[in-house]
Amino acid sequence: MKFGYFCNTTNWNHKPYSQLLDETKEITTYCDQNNWDSIWYTEHHFNHEGMESCTNPLMMGVDAAARTKQIRIGQACNVITFHNPIRLAEDIALLDQLSNGRVEVGIGRGIYGREAINMNKEADLKDQAKNFRLFEETLTIMKKAWTEKFFSHKGEFYTYPSPNFVWQHDMSLPSEEFLDTETNEIKKISVVPKPKQNPHPPIWQVVDGARSIEWAAQNGLNTIMWIPTVKALKKRFEIYQEAKSKAENRDVALGEGVSLVRDMFVAETMEEAEKMAGEHIINYMRWVCHWRGLGNHMNPGEELPETKHKLDLLNYEFLHKRNLLFGTPEYVVGKIKELQSELNLQNLQVWSNFPGIDHEACMRSIKLFNDEVMPKIQPSNISLEKAS
Repeated sequence: MKFGYFCNTTNWNHKPYSQLLDETKEITTYCDQNNWDSIWYTEHHFNHEGMESCTNPLMMGVDAAARTKQIRIGQACNVITFHNPIRLAEDIALLDQLSNGRVEVGIGRGIYGREAINMNKEADLKDQAKNFRLFEETLTIMKKAWTEKFFSHKGEFYTYPSPNFVWQHDMSLPSEEFLDTETNEIKKISVVPKPKQNPHPPIWQVVDGARSIEWAAQNGLNTIMWIPTVKALKKRFEIYQEAKSKAENRDVALGEGVSLVRDMFVAETMEEAEKMAGEHIINYMRWVCHWRGLGNHMNPGEELPETKHKLDLLNYEFLHKRNLLFGTPEYVVGKIKELQSELNLQNLQVWSNFPGIDHEACMRSIKLFNDEVMPKIQPSNISLEKAS
């Protein structure tokens, strides 16, 4: 199994931002020095509340590339609907060059309305169909920029190159590769540099619903999933497996191309884990589930009881039995082995720097996970045959 750290930087206690960055750097270098496979940074905006405090995962990746030697550097994710696709493609390619080919590209469509409407009005989440078309077109342009020496694009949202632009320069030799040599009108453009990885770094889409899972599989993308229970995840994994097998005309293994994020806190006792981190993860889930509700935490066929308020059931006991890796090393090892047994899980990202948690406690948990959990997890030996 490959282990990654999901570094969703938070600042509930409103520390100086420089302190927050120092803590993030400590997590990054520790994971690199202890042979973790990857670290993933997030993108969120306008979060004065302190729940999600990293605005630019690529800039965090540049810092990581400079201070690490081997860990792969991911984004979970770049909200690509917020950004100019050419600039984003350039920045990712440059990071891949700076890191000597260690980039994992995470992409998503956004989940918070106040971010989308202020970052790019075309990405307004009130129009999900339009948001998805923007997402698809942005990704198409990024792939063209990475894989074609010169490219052009004409779509609903973007046209490259800008039409009717005449280019003449004594040091830029006219070529039919990019120019109409009779009019000197630019017909194609080239993005420099190209990524170090050929044809481009692995791409991971953050997904939840069946439609997004199928689309990712059909378009050759890996996927990142987060909240659901093991039983609910099984269905999602199977949807991805079936769609990817059909798209690639081969038997894809269950678990192939999927990375799962799990909230993790390892302590000497079960009680200590709850005491030190329980309220912090509940606090974060109150934030997330304000919009989502608790439906994504339920098992298939399980009905959510009626309550006065939609989050009345949200407590530690409710979360712990469903999707938390909170407890002793032995308990967490058992839960990860369950993920292997049921899902043939290949890639696990864990998160523990929750809003308000003490940084030293967070580091102790990461070290316990590193020393007493990871060595006891072997690669899955489940048959890689396509599920019937």
